[in-house]
Amino acid sequence: MRFTKMHGLGNDYLYVYGPVPENVEELCRKLSDRHFGAGSDGMIYISPSSKGDFQMRIFNADGSEAKMCGNGIRCVGKYVYDKGYTDRTQLRIDTLSGIKELQLHLMGGKVKSVAVEMGQAEAGEDLSLEVDGEQVCCTPVSVGNPHAVFFVERMEEAPLTTLGPKVERHPAFPDGVNVEFVQVLSPNELRMRVWERGSGVTMACGTGACASAAAAVHKGLCRSDVPILVHLDGGTLEIQIAPDGTVTMTGPAETVYEGETD
Repeated sequence: MRFTKMHGLGNDYLYVYGPVPENVEELCRKLSDRHFGAGSDGMIYISPSSKGDFQMRIFNADGSEAKMCGNGIRCVGKYVYDKGYTDRTQLRIDTLSGIKELQLHLMGGKVKSVAVEMGQAEAGEDLSLEVDGEQVCCTPVSVGNPHAVFFVERMEEAPLTTLGPKVERHPAFPDGVNVEFVQVLSPNELRMRVWERGSGVTMACGTGACASAAAAVHKGLCRSDVPILVHLDGGTLEIQIAPDGTVTMTGPAETVYEGETD
């Protein structure tokens, strides 16, 4: 099996063009292992689609399937263009959370960055959760997949690896949830770290950045209709939230290496 390792701000996946195999969960767990496999946050399969230009299916490092991945979908755009599956710079990608529209930005004949219309983010009212006998407060947001956004005063003190896994599996989120910790730096600048559902701590999460910006706008901490810079461990994404909640995400996509396994 041939695969391409790619990343968006360090959020790395193994990309395969072709149908999803029956043993995808086992295969994903094996190849995603950073000591005994290729090492990744999961695997993404790309194939033709009757609903869009291409379909993407996303599998986390633990083998579970995700509905959407913001960093992953940018890399899908780079993959299909750079490898010659399309010569178009505007694409419609079929995902489990609906059709997403991509605008590819080229440099030297290759895709350098991608803008993605992510659809509408739905930010709810603050939710109080009981964790280890204490009450913690988050803002629930849906961006095609679920997020719990916690605003913190200092990112250095965010309980990423302690609270993150407990909220991911909290009964309030029966299907699990991605957990973001966010510090507001200015009305158009955020610092974010993430505990991803099924993968743990990752360098970046595109949908998490969208959810964080949407939550900040919802709470009046950031402005809508202007670019919001979201600084993640792996780099920076530009997020814009329209007044109706529609989200546009722009960021880089990079190829790491080509691989083959039997």
